[in-house]
Amino acid sequence: MTLERFQTITARYSKLQVALVGDVCLDRYLEIDPNRPEISIETGRPVHNVVRVRSQPGAAGTILNNLAALGAAEIFPVGFCGLDGEGFELRRALQERPGADLRGFLQTSERRTFTYCKPLVMHPGQAPEELNRLDTKNWSPTPLSVQQQIISSLQQLATQVDAIILMDQVDVPETGVVTQLVLETMGSIAKVRPDLLILADSRRGLRGYPNVCFKMNHSELAAFTGTTDDADLQSIQLATAALARKQGRMVFVTLAERGLCGAAPDGLVAHVPALPLRGEIDIVGAGDAVTANLAMALAAGADLGEALVLANTAASLVIHQLGTTGTANITELSQTLFP
Repeated sequence: MTLERFQTITARYSKLQVALVGDVCLDRYLEIDPNRPEISIETGRPVHNVVRVRSQPGAAGTILNNLAALGAAEIFPVGFCGLDGEGFELRRALQERPGADLRGFLQTSERRTFTYCKPLVMHPGQAPEELNRLDTKNWSPTPLSVQQQIISSLQQLATQVDAIILMDQVDVPETGVVTQLVLETMGSIAKVRPDLLILADSRRGLRGYPNVCFKMNHSELAAFTGTTDDADLQSIQLATAALARKQGRMVFVTLAERGLCGAAPDGLVAHVPALPLRGEIDIVGAGDAVTANLAMALAAGADLGEALVLANTAASLVIHQLGTTGTANITELSQTLFP
C-alpha cells in the first residue's frame, strides 16, 4: 500500500455511516492496589482494595470503540442493555464515543446488561495482573418483543448506512442480540441491497448465517470447512477461497502470529504476515480491531489486499496496549505503516 492510497482511503472514513448489530457489553476494570493489603475481619480472607474503576464498551462495543477511533461519521449500535447500574454505565460510555447514535440501542427491564468485570492488580512498573473475571450474562432466550424492536431498528438503518457489522458474542444461542429472526432479517436485507457491505463474526461460528462477508479465526474456518487446525498456509488460503466462492462474498481469516488472509468470490486470495512484536502483548480486542478496520476500509473503497494491510496493522497496534481493550486511529496506522 502506498501513502497516497492510504490517505485516499482513510480520508473517506469521516463520511461513513456504520450500523453495528450485536452484543455490546460493559467492560468494567477494577484496579487493585497490592500495597494496600487487608484481611477481612468477618471471613479471615484477603481483601482486594480497589482504588480506581473504569468502564468502556466491550464485546461488540470494542468494535464501536475502533470505529470511533477511526473517525466514522455516524455509528449506530443496534442491541440492548438492562435497566440496571451497568446499563447506565454502558450507555454513558457509548454516548462519549464520537459519532455514536443510540437510537437503535434499547434499554429494557427484560434483560440484564452483559458485563465483563475485570479485576486488575496494578504492580508498579509492570503490566497489570488480571484476576479471575466476573461475568454477568443473560441465560434465557431474548424476548420476542426485544427481538422485534431490534429488527425494526435494523430495517430502518439498512436503507441509510454504508456498512453493517454483525457481531454475536454470547455463548448460548438465542440469548443475545443476534437471534435466528435477526439473521433472517439480515439475509433479506442482503438480498434487497446486494451492494451493501455486511460483515459477520460470531464466537460460536458462522454456520447457518446468510450470504454475507465472513470474518473468522483459523479454528472457526477449520470447523466450518473440515480442514485441520494445523493446516499449512496454502491449505488455509485454498479453504478460504472455496468458502468465498460458495458464499459469493469476501471471507477473512485471522491467523494469530501468521497474520491475516482473505479471499474474494472471483478467486482472488491475499495474505499479509503479522508485524514483528515490539514487547509484551495482550491479544484481547485484536479480532475486533480487525473487524472494524476491514469494514471501514472496504466501505471506503479499499481492495482486498489494502483492507488486509490496514486491519493487520491495527491488530498489531492493539495487542501492544496492555491492561485495556485497545484501539487504533488513523495517525497511529500511518506512523506504523510509513515510519
